[in-house]
Amino acid sequence: MRICLVGPAHPYKGGGALHTTELAHRLAARGHEVAVESWRAQYPALLYPGRQTVSAPEGEPFSATRRELSWNRPLGWWRAGRRMGAAADLVVVTVLIPAQAVPYLGVLAGVGRRARTLALCHNVLPHERRRGDAALMRTLVRRVGAVLAHSPEQARTARGLVGERVPVRWAPLPPHLPRARDAGPVPAAGGGPRRRLLFFGIVRPYKGVDVLLRAFARSAPADVGLTVAGEFWGGSRELRDLAAELGVADRVGFREGYVPADELPGLFAEADALVLPYRSATASQNVHLAHEHGLPVIATRAGALADQVADGKDGLLCAPDDVDDLADALRRFYSPGEAERLRAAVRPADPGPPWEAYIDELLG
Repeated sequence: MRICLVGPAHPYKGGGALHTTELAHRLAARGHEVAVESWRAQYPALLYPGRQTVSAPEGEPFSATRRELSWNRPLGWWRAGRRMGAAADLVVVTVLIPAQAVPYLGVLAGVGRRARTLALCHNVLPHERRRGDAALMRTLVRRVGAVLAHSPEQARTARGLVGERVPVRWAPLPPHLPRARDAGPVPAAGGGPRRRLLFFGIVRPYKGVDVLLRAFARSAPADVGLTVAGEFWGGSRELRDLAAELGVADRVGFREGYVPADELPGLFAEADALVLPYRSATASQNVHLAHEHGLPVIATRAGALADQVADGKDGLLCAPDDVDDLADALRRFYSPGEAERLRAAVRPADPGPPWEAYIDELLG
């Protein structure tokens, strides 16, 4: 089959670009003829004012990648769609934010009826919604031939937007982890407790870092530290002030900015566990990333996190947006021998079977 994937790819950073690239490689390995249509900018500067690219690839780039789509050239959207419709049997538009619906409608208009179309939705609707998000996504998903979501909850949301007009399928998001191109195997974790916890990822309100700070202040042993690492949406001042108010500012380190792939092993090696205190979630690569580096995960039961963490075996689960329950999980984690027991059960995910199942759903 001739397949065109429309979405971010290297040099853009983050999980969306990694997923598009890995999907292209996996489809090509199955014998499909694959092309990637990427962007001159992953997001408009108004929506993402920070740096959008990385200098070094965080996976193997896909050679058949074009980067001609531009947010401010609407005629180019239609022209690209015409080209894709003539060259592909299936056109997949990768949806990360509702604002992408506008250029994708132009692409789909160019494709017309000459190829099958599918919206691959990382989030059908964002966790922090703005006026117009639902209207944009409703318009987009009603214009494609099928929708692929990443959880049953997201599939229900999609069905609420399209009704019976468009088939909606879902599949768990398979592993697509950042790794420096010249990196060797991830070293096995060893040694005793580091007496430090880690939050890693883009810091936004729905990620619940404020809940983590309150739980950490309440129950983490006095000799345990916390690192909050990632890009801060709106800056870190509010969380720094909260840490000071709670009396733990001297134990909480803020590592602001995108963490490139070659720095991840060192960051994870300093921690006893990754903590994901999300208020809401669809799916996260961070559980896979932690397990790849030998770390157990303390997470809420939001979204697919409860399916990725085996409670009491390779991590601990608690209720979302619940300071008391997270504080109890931190207390249990640092009870004698518990951190070591959980770490010993951690196993990296085998990406093969999840990707096979994912591609089966995508191709329908």
